[in-house]
Amino acid sequence: MVINVVNISDLDCIYLSYDEPQKENFWLEIKNKIPWAKRVDGVKGSDTAHKAAAKLSETDRFILIDGDNIPDFEFFNLQLKLDEINNDFVFRWKARNIINGLIYGNGGISCWTKEFVLNMRTHENSDGKDENDIEYCFHPKYLAMHNCYSTTYINYTPFQAWRAGFREGVKLCLNKGKKIPLLNFEDEINLTNLEYLSIWHSVGLDIINGEWAILGARQGTYMTLLTDWNYKEVQSFDLLMKIWETHTKNKDNTTERIRLGEILKNRLGLKIADLDSEQSKFFKYFYSKQHKNLDIMAAYTEKNQNEKQTSNYFNSK
Repeated sequence: MVINVVNISDLDCIYLSYDEPQKENFWLEIKNKIPWAKRVDGVKGSDTAHKAAAKLSETDRFILIDGDNIPDFEFFNLQLKLDEINNDFVFRWKARNIINGLIYGNGGISCWTKEFVLNMRTHENSDGKDENDIEYCFHPKYLAMHNCYSTTYINYTPFQAWRAGFREGVKLCLNKGKKIPLLNFEDEINLTNLEYLSIWHSVGLDIINGEWAILGARQGTYMTLLTDWNYKEVQSFDLLMKIWETHTKNKDNTTERIRLGEILKNRLGLKIADLDSEQSKFFKYFYSKQHKNLDIMAAYTEKNQNEKQTSNYFNSK
């Protein structure tokens, strides 16, 4: 099999920002470390913004950095190894979440082909399939990678932290973009997503605005599974702002956070812990030790979910 080695530094790098409160400072840091970086800013709609990035790129492949993300800059000294199988794949590497310490694909550096982006129909331009309404990641040529090469900073304001938590609180309780009926929840929920969801619901009081991310995650899961709210509205930042303004920002965080936590535990059997600051620090310290980078082309291997493993989650004390 012929291997095509590609220097990441030879690819265009696009910084994709929207309304992130730290975006100008992050752009200065990225431009200083990656002088060839380009920027797309303020384009409404995830699909439309990605297409703007693809059109700006002068290389067939390009690296994408989200507006709330700072890369590990040694990433740009690495090389991709492409072959006849993965030559047209999209790669998404993991990011460290500054609030709860999770290390997974949310917010991580990605590598796209122009052709893939310009032909995809997702989010506000969705083709109507559940898996494309609020995500990119279910396409067979979208590959989640093992390694972590960046940190996502989503806690600069209460709203930014809440929105990040709310969006993941929605997405992680779905089955490939589709709402799960309550009677089928234990059978259909993805085990890895379930574990990530429990961490979003529980960890982060040690960091500024972490309480808003936790509240957002609990609120997103509650509204998705236990109300008739149209969960596909999660792809609209304008509609999320309305939820924040109308239902969230003036409420007492602690009272509402605990109230929703009890509902989710009692109605759905979710494992939620109200970890304080020291407990959150303790969790994040040891959780971070579990991840070790491998070869840059190593794909993420999801744990083998089966009925017994999921049952153990819901039945263990």
